[in-house]
Formats: sequence, structure tokens, C-alpha cells
Amino acid sequence: MVPQRGGRWRDHRQVINGILFRVRTGVPWRDLPDRYGPWKTLYKRFARWEADGTWARIEAALHTAADAAGDLDWRGHADSTVVRAHQHAAGARKGGSSRDAARREALGKSRGGWTTKIHTIGEGRGRNLASHLTPGQDSDTRELVRLLDAVSVRRPGGVGRPRKRLDSLAADKAYSSRANRTTLRARRIPHDIPEKDDQKANRRRRGSRGGRPPAFRPEGYRQRNTIERLMNRRKQFRAVAIRYDKLASRYRATVQIADIFIWLRAKPDRRS
Repeated sequence: MVPQRGGRWRDHRQVINGILFRVRTGVPWRDLPDRYGPWKTLYKRFARWEADGTWARIEAALHTAADAAGDLDWRGHADSTVVRAHQHAAGARKGGSSRDAARREALGKSRGGWTTKIHTIGEGRGRNLASHLTPGQDSDTRELVRLLDAVSVRRPGGVGRPRKRLDSLAADKAYSSRANRTTLRARRIPHDIPEKDDQKANRRRRGSRGGRPPAFRPEGYRQRNTIERLMNRRKQFRAVAIRYDKLASRYRATVQIADIFIWLRAKPDRRS
């Protein structure tokens, strides 16, 4: 019996346009306009490129190109944002208890329903360098080291080690802890993180044993609004602003697609 050939491969450009339409509008996959082709084709290719790391490689290539052109600002800024998960996103229950499954899929229960938190380090021009997801109730303080470990920009041509160290880091009081400051000093990253009031009081109560107050540059901290602008630009994509994806890996890919287009839209830095 002669094997039957498959159908004609749907053009990548058409499929990517359909995937971007879904990320921008948050429309259910089944309701995508016919001009983009069968919705199953779009979803399967979106999922396949998430599973094989295609979206991550595209964003990493943009990081490398920007760094090679001198357009990547290594003054980092850390922050997080909580997004509400649609009720349809809370259906992934495979293995373990419901609580374990929710944590595995970065879903946290709050008074308002299910939430997910996006933790991010952005570069000085308001574009993503590293991100990861946790349930919405998780604290920011414990996630900073994981974010720093995720910063990695490959050299052009893949020659040499990737660059991982920021020139500086600015973050709000949520990241103020002795462990975080010790890690940043060990990695020789100057940081502008204001001290919490209770930490100030504890240091003063201990007198000379409390040590000196941490260095803090108000001018560096004032630039932290760049990460807040990145969060706002992301949430212009409705599938990012409200999580519709059941799997954390799929929602992470949705955020990556938004970040890719934020990188592509950025105008080159003309400063000399």
C-alpha cells in the first residue's frame, strides 16, 4: 500500500500572525479568525515551539544581537506583577494533590481567585532579560537569586562564555534581605535596594554590631520605573494580562511571545 502524503504545510508567517493575534486579544484558540488557518494548526505549532524551546531561542537571539550592537543596557531592574488567572486556567490536575498541582502550574489561591506572579529582571531600557513564574502569593525576596541565575546572554557566534553579571541592580523594598545583599556582593553587582523600616530598627538596636547601613544611590533607584513600564507593555497583550493557559509552560511561552515583540519594536539606542 502506497503511504499517503500529509497535507500542505501551513506557512509559518500566517501561523505566527495568528498566534500573535491570540496573544494580543486573548481570544480562545477555537475562536481565531479563519484567515489564520485551522485553530488546531496554530495551537499545535505554538505548543510544539514551546516544548522544543523555539520561543526561548528567539528571545535569546534578540538579547545577543542587542548586546553585540551595544544596544543592551546592563543596568538591571527587578520587580514582579500578579496576574489573575481565568477559571479555565485552573483545570490542570494531573498527579498529586490539587495543591501540589496548582503549585506546579504556578497557580495561587487568593480572595479574588487564582493568581500567578511573574518575576522579572529587565535591562535598563525596559526589556526582559530573565523571568519565571510562581503562584501569586509567593514572596519576591526568595526569587531574586533564581532570577540572577537565569540572566545569560550568549556572545555572537556562540564564542566564549555567556555574560551573566549585571552592571547594577535596582529593586524595591520587597527584595531587601541580608541573603540577597550577600549574594549581590559576592557577584560584584552594585545594588540600589532601600532598606525596610524593621531592618533599619533592628540594625540600630544592635548598635555597632548591627553594621553600617547598606549603600544606596537614589539616582540609580529612580530609574526603576523602566521595569514598571515593561510590566505595563506586557499587559497590553490581553493573554498576558489575564492568564488563560492551564499549563505554566504554555503561559510562560505566551509571556515570551509578548517579550519578543517588545524587543522587536524597540528603537535602537542612538546615544553615543
